[in-house]
Amino acid sequence: MSTTTFQNNAVVLETENLGITFGGLKAVQSVNLTIKEGMIYGIIGPNGAGKTTIFNLLTGVYQPTTGDFRLLGKSLKGMKQEAINHAGIARTFQNIRLFNNMSVIRNVLVGLHNQPEFKCTALESMLRTPHYFANEAAMRTRAKELLRLFDLEDERNNLACNLPYGKQRKLEIARALATNPKLLLLDEPAAGMNPAETEELMNTIQFIRDTFHITVLLIEHDMRFVTGLCDEVTVLNFGTTLAQGTCEEVLRNPDVIKAYIGNDD
Repeated sequence: MSTTTFQNNAVVLETENLGITFGGLKAVQSVNLTIKEGMIYGIIGPNGAGKTTIFNLLTGVYQPTTGDFRLLGKSLKGMKQEAINHAGIARTFQNIRLFNNMSVIRNVLVGLHNQPEFKCTALESMLRTPHYFANEAAMRTRAKELLRLFDLEDERNNLACNLPYGKQRKLEIARALATNPKLLLLDEPAAGMNPAETEELMNTIQFIRDTFHITVLLIEHDMRFVTGLCDEVTVLNFGTTLAQGTCEEVLRNPDVIKAYIGNDD
């Protein structure tokens, strides 16, 4: 798996001793990640290892107890979820979170509304000025383009809840892309998918990275998915880093093998 060519190979995400404590429980402690532009980076580990907690820290759901995290050199610690999204981090969820009673295209339009290129003043919106209608038309065109990438354009007027599972996953990713992120976080994107859907999703993620020049950080349990997609991985166990490196290096690590399948005894 080789990383696509980007112009400067800058560090997109850096965490420094990132951690959080709930009461006396250290859910995540001293996690250090360095993810460069263009990477598809994986976080793996047994259930309860702290993987989704890290995503919640990076997106402002939780505030770190210790450490810091930076996007393109700028600290985002202490920011709220909306501000972090505007800074350039978007995510999907382990359990799909769509606006189920809204149409497919409206789900994507939600992600576009706060983009600067589509901004209207409150007065323009209230008076339905020509600029307002031009803006709405431009947003719908952009939404259709995103849906077309995921083979969802023909579904655009259907309710999101009526899509099959695999297409709901794609719609959630399309909505995240609508916010124009620099870093896309995918929480178990292949969960519940059959092998054909999983293979298609792998190709889609690579296409997203190459087409939009977006760096991807993902959590996944499907090791075939991880090894076929990720440039580097971090293995967590009980909230701490167990190993880091390429997939081949990590999966040969005795500590990683022990964490997943136990002692030889």
